[in-house]
Amino acid sequence: MAFSFRPVDATFYDLFAASAQHLVVGAGLLAEMLAEGADRDAVAQRMREAEHQADETTHEIVRRVNSTFVTPFDREDIYALASGLDDVMDFMDEAVDEILLYEVAEIPAELSTQVEVIQQCAEITAAAMPKLRSMKDLTEYWIEVNRLENAGDKTFRRILAKLFSGEFKALEVLKLKDIVESLEHAIDAFEKVANTVEQIAVKES
Repeated sequence: MAFSFRPVDATFYDLFAASAQHLVVGAGLLAEMLAEGADRDAVAQRMREAEHQADETTHEIVRRVNSTFVTPFDREDIYALASGLDDVMDFMDEAVDEILLYEVAEIPAELSTQVEVIQQCAEITAAAMPKLRSMKDLTEYWIEVNRLENAGDKTFRRILAKLFSGEFKALEVLKLKDIVESLEHAIDAFEKVANTVEQIAVKES
């Protein structure tokens, strides 16, 4: 009977789980930033701290890849997954920063729908990462992220249509368009992470 033995560093799994948990925190801060009466300076500062912690986790993953002889799956896939998770956090941080710096007085309610999609993506991504150990029960994860991304696309188009309806002043349109696009990029980045996990699962099956 043929078999293989791979003495891998299981710490990678814990680091990916930690990385995904940073996204849950970031998505929560994003929701806080949109809340009426929010202390935007304070929320933005907490987001910067959360983004820094996420960076540290990403750097630790890269350090371990570079110093570990046997990895749990292909090195390029580890890099891709770590980078993908990091990209999501960066886009969320970007959106929070834009809301603060642009001093947007009124945020359309539709943006909350985008943020709800981001929060859902963050939660199911965090739930999926521990399953990398066994590579089982992951199919529903990438299917659901794809569904959420499609829903996010529809919301994105509706928001753009509203922005260009003449309801908003030109300067406000430019500010809001940047924020909406950052949120859309975050949702797209979640789908990229899910696609990477699917590719890893296929290779390892």
